Amino acid sequence: MLAIRLFGLACLSLSVAWPVFAAGPSVWGEGMMVKVRPDATAPGSATEVRLTAARNEFVSFQVALHGGDTGLQGVRARLPALEGPMTLTGPDVTLYRQALLTTRPTSGFEQAAGQWPDGLVPDTDEVAGEARRAFPFDVPAGEARALWVDVHVPRDAPPGDYTGTVTVEADGGFQRQVTARLTVVDAVMPSTSSLSSAFMLSAPQVCRAHLGREDCSPRELQPLLARYQQLALEHRLTLPNIFPRRPWPPSWSDFDATWGPYLDGTAPTRLSGARMTSLEYGGPPTPEDLQDFTAHMRERGWLGQAYASIGDEPPYGSSFEEVQDTGALVRRAAPDLRTMLTTNSIKLKTHALGPLVDIVVPLVNHLDGTEPGFVGDQSATYTEFLARPGAELWAYQSCMSHGCAPGTNMPENLPGAGWPSYMVDRSAAKARAMEWVTFLQGGTGELYYETVGMLPTAWTDQFCFNGNGDGTLFYPGTPAAIGGTTHVPVPSLRLKLIRQGMQDYEWLKAVSDAGDPDFARRVARELIPSASRVPDDGAAFDAARLRLIQRYQELTRDDPSAPEMGGPSDPSPTPTPGPVESPAHGGPVAALEAKAPTGGCGMSGGGPVVVAGG
Repeated sequence: MLAIRLFGLACLSLSVAWPVFAAGPSVWGEGMMVKVRPDATAPGSATEVRLTAARNEFVSFQVALHGGDTGLQGVRARLPALEGPMTLTGPDVTLYRQALLTTRPTSGFEQAAGQWPDGLVPDTDEVAGEARRAFPFDVPAGEARALWVDVHVPRDAPPGDYTGTVTVEADGGFQRQVTARLTVVDAVMPSTSSLSSAFMLSAPQVCRAHLGREDCSPRELQPLLARYQQLALEHRLTLPNIFPRRPWPPSWSDFDATWGPYLDGTAPTRLSGARMTSLEYGGPPTPEDLQDFTAHMRERGWLGQAYASIGDEPPYGSSFEEVQDTGALVRRAAPDLRTMLTTNSIKLKTHALGPLVDIVVPLVNHLDGTEPGFVGDQSATYTEFLARPGAELWAYQSCMSHGCAPGTNMPENLPGAGWPSYMVDRSAAKARAMEWVTFLQGGTGELYYETVGMLPTAWTDQFCFNGNGDGTLFYPGTPAAIGGTTHVPVPSLRLKLIRQGMQDYEWLKAVSDAGDPDFARRVARELIPSASRVPDDGAAFDAARLRLIQRYQELTRDDPSAPEMGGPSDPSPTPTPGPVESPAHGGPVAALEAKAPTGGCGMSGGGPVVVAGG
C-alpha cells in the first residue's frame, strides 16, 4: 500500500512538472451581427464567411482577433479584391479597425459598463480616399479586437460567385487568412432608399469637433458638411438640415452649387444616383420666406423632398397653439410645402391637427406599444389620416426606448428582448430592427433627432439622455485622430447596422411589390413579434433576410414584367403637398432661429464557416 501511495505521489509530482502550453493568438471570420468585445469574446475558429447580396448593395463582415496568452503586436490586414465574374476592388472594398468606447454609466438597462466596439477607423477613407491610421495596432494578451470589412457590389457586377482573402499579419512572422465568399444575385438595389429618412445634424457640433471653435463661417463649414452628407447617402440616409441656417435666405446660387448634386443625385457617391429623400425648411416662420423657399424648391424640382416642421411632440416641445399657428401659416403661405409633426394618433385627432399635417411621426413606443392607450399594433388608428392624398406615416425611436431619465429603465428591455435602439451598449440586432418595425407598421419614412450631438467628445464619451450614443452616429475624423490630411466623418458600427436595416427594408418592399406582401410581413413578424420584443439573435436577422432574397428570386425569375427592386421610389421620392425630435430633445419651425446648444448632450479554406446574411 505504501508503494502504491508513493507511486501516486510520483505521478502527481510528474504531472505538476509538465509544461503548460500557452494558448496562441487566433484570427477568425465573423458575421456583422456580433459585437466583438475585448473581455467578453472567446476565440473563434471560422476560416470563411459567406455572404449574399444584390448588385448595388453593401455587405459587411468582421475579422476577429484574440491575443491568447501572448498578445499580438503590429497587426496589419489587407483585402486586395474579390475575384469572380469581375474584380471588386478599390473604393468598393474598405477595411476598418474597430475603435473601442468605454461606457461608464450604462444605457438604462442591466448591462455592465465597459468597452464596446463602435468607431470605425478606415484603412483608406471612403470620402477623401486618403490612407488613415487603421493599421498597425496591438491586441493585448487575453483580449479580443476586430476589423470591419465593407464590400459594395457595383451596379454592373454580373451575378455569380466572388472570392477574396483577408490576410492578417503581425510582428514575429504571424500570419492568418480568412476567406470571404460572396454570391451576387440577379437584382439591383436602388441607390436612393425607398424608405425616406431625416436624420438631423447640428452644424455647430461639426464646427466644434473638427475646428475647435464656435464661429465657423459657412465657407469653412460647407465642405465639411458636404462630406457628412456624402457618407450619409452611402449609408442610405439623408441629413435634411445639413446646410447653415444663417444668413436666411441663403444665396440660392451658392446653395444650388453645394447641395444641388445631393438633391439631384449627381454627387460623387458609390451609390450612383443616390439623392436626398428629405430637405427641411430652415428659415424663419414668415410668409415671405416660406414662399421664397417653396418657389425655389419647385423651380429646381426638389419640392417633393422638402418639408417644414410645424412642431415637436406637443405639448412638450411645442404647445398645441404653436402647432396650430405654425401649421396654419404654412398652409396659407406655402400650401404645396409638406408639413411634418411628431405626435401620435390620439393627439392628432383630439386636437384636430390632421388637416395641418402631411407627415405624422409617432414614437415607435406609440406605434406598437405597451403603455395604456398604445398597447399593441396602432397602425389602424392612422387609417383615416392616411386616406388623405399625400399623407404619410413615419416613425422614430428615442431615449423613450431605454429610459430618458437618469437611472431609469424601460421594463420591456429584458434579456433578449426590448425596443429598437441606437445605443452603443446594446446588441447589433437592436440597431438593425427599426426599419423592420417601420415596415410592419406601414411607415414610409424614419426620423432621428440628431447624429452629431456628442461629436466633439465622441471618441471618449457619448453619454446623453441616459444612453451611450443617443444622438451621435458619427465620429470626427480629424487628422489628429485618424491620420491623413483631410477632415472627414467616420462611421460608427451602429451606422453600418442602420444601413443594413435600410437594405432589409428594400428586400421587404421588393417581395411585397413582386406579389407576395403576406410573405414579407410573415417573415418580419416571425422575426419581431412586437416592437418591444426585438430579439438579440443577430443570426435570426440574417436568416430572415436570406428568406426574402430567395422569395424575391422565385417571384421574379424568368419574368421580364416583374417590377424592378425599389419601384418608383428610385431615383426620386413621390412629390406630395418635418426633423423633429423626441419629447426630450426638441424644436419646430417657430424655433428654427434659436441658438444651437453650445456643446454636449443638449444638442482560408477547410475550416469552420460563418454564414452572414448581410
